[in-house]
Amino acid sequence: MVMACSALPGGARAVARCDALGGPPYSDMEGGLYRAYLTPAHGAALAALTDWMSQAGMTVRLDPAANLIGRYEGRDPHAPALLIGSHIDSVRDAGRYDGPLGILLGIEAVDALHRAGRQMPFPIEVIAFGDEEGSRFPAAMLTSRAVAGTLDPAALDVADGDGVTLAEALAAFDHQADAYLAARRPASSTLAYLEAHIEQGPVLEARGLAVGTVTGIAAQLRLSAMVMGQANHAGTTTMALRRDAMTGAAQMMLAIETIAREDASDLVATVGRVEALPGAANVIPGEVRFTIDIRSGDATRRDRAAQAILVALEAIASARGLTLTMEQVHDLPASPCDRALMALMDDALVATGQPPFRLVSGAGHDAMVMASLCPTAMLFIRCRGGISHNPAEQVEPADVEIAHRAMLGFIDRLGETFVAA
Repeated sequence: MVMACSALPGGARAVARCDALGGPPYSDMEGGLYRAYLTPAHGAALAALTDWMSQAGMTVRLDPAANLIGRYEGRDPHAPALLIGSHIDSVRDAGRYDGPLGILLGIEAVDALHRAGRQMPFPIEVIAFGDEEGSRFPAAMLTSRAVAGTLDPAALDVADGDGVTLAEALAAFDHQADAYLAARRPASSTLAYLEAHIEQGPVLEARGLAVGTVTGIAAQLRLSAMVMGQANHAGTTTMALRRDAMTGAAQMMLAIETIAREDASDLVATVGRVEALPGAANVIPGEVRFTIDIRSGDATRRDRAAQAILVALEAIASARGLTLTMEQVHDLPASPCDRALMALMDDALVATGQPPFRLVSGAGHDAMVMASLCPTAMLFIRCRGGISHNPAEQVEPADVEIAHRAMLGFIDRLGETFVAA
């Protein structure tokens, strides 16, 4: 059982609870944090969250997609609910705050209202999404897509690296795959979605700011490239006669970096995975495969860069006598946050003594899925060095306390502007 941390302020308690969830039995790996969807560690984390939600005055349930939802009633129980949430799963060898901090700050916001004996005009539901990272099954954001009603039923026909199907994993949670899509929420039931999250980048730290209002989530294009040359003996093939797929791919990767740098904007381009075949020290690589991830808050800018990258890579392939094949893996549109909600968050930040500051998210979040269901707002929290997806991930409790107060201010302002249907 995790510690209660009852004497701590809300922000510090949220951090302490994230720390408590960072080890056994809340992790599926020894010596680090890895909490995958529908595993024993996931179940243990849900049990702890259930206790904390109940202590904060919420009724708690598990939906058909194994999302944990705590509900705090409003003055009008039939009014659409404000959803506050994030994800409880993690990447392998993760940090402790990416995802859980947003859930725990939601619990702290409700706890503050409950202790003050306050109800808003609308209910508040805190949701812990089970799968955002896609670290177990070959699909990400399964659970928020189910809630938003955008999940293709075919996406449920998947298995993890050990061959365990999603249906089998759900059965271990007393859930049935054929009921999964019933997690969908009617649009009329949801007023807005609010997600607090560590920035996972260096902008707030560089500005000396604890928190910032997110304007939206960048458009993301992911491509798979395959470069074909000629495998041959490394000792007998002269340099002039080589069709080396690896050196060609290396030149392509530098071209990708150059195009992104020269744009001098929020555009980023990343080659994150490389595979050279046949993969022997004494064989010239005849085939290289690599990924290209291109993101920008402006979809037009992203697409313009993607076209420039394609032209540059084809020119390199032609000059080197190589064959280039490109395949689109996915194309995620930009997901802007709601303008009115951003204004409420800006006002809430000012009330905490912070200057208003807006920034775009280069990383994907459940909020981008929830935008198809309801208006969304996001609050970013400074993380040390901009480091995330790493055990070195770190936040300051004082920063999280500011985020806690900002969320309460946002909820108050939303209540003041709420008009019942």
